[in-house]
Amino acid sequence: QVQLVESGGGLVQPGGSLRLSCAASGSGFRFNTMGWYRQAPGKERELVAVITNGGDTNYGDFVKGRFAISRDNAMNTVYLQMNSLQPEDTAVYYCRAVHSSVAPIIYWGQGTQVTVSP
Repeated sequence: QVQLVESGGGLVQPGGSLRLSCAASGSGFRFNTMGWYRQAPGKERELVAVITNGGDTNYGDFVKGRFAISRDNAMNTVYLQMNSLQPEDTAVYYCRAVHSSVAPIIYWGQGTQVTVSP
């Protein structure tokens, strides 16, 4: 029943910005962590950013201050503001959420395409 739906991807020129959104539905609980991963053609899926329900954040090394993750207080929506986008940022961006019970349960969205090209 839990669904994660991403939106906000698209085509942008180098140096441009995009704001991704991930909306969770069907959960009767608060996620412990939510975040973003990305996967480019021929590459492994990699961490972009994560945020906990306490507000702690962690970013991939490639971000270097260009991206910012945020969430609503209910932890059912997470955002990724991406600035100074470069062609190497082109990838499918996936929303990820974790609910910790006896063992962590991981949920993935379908992904949204981000393409950075002149």
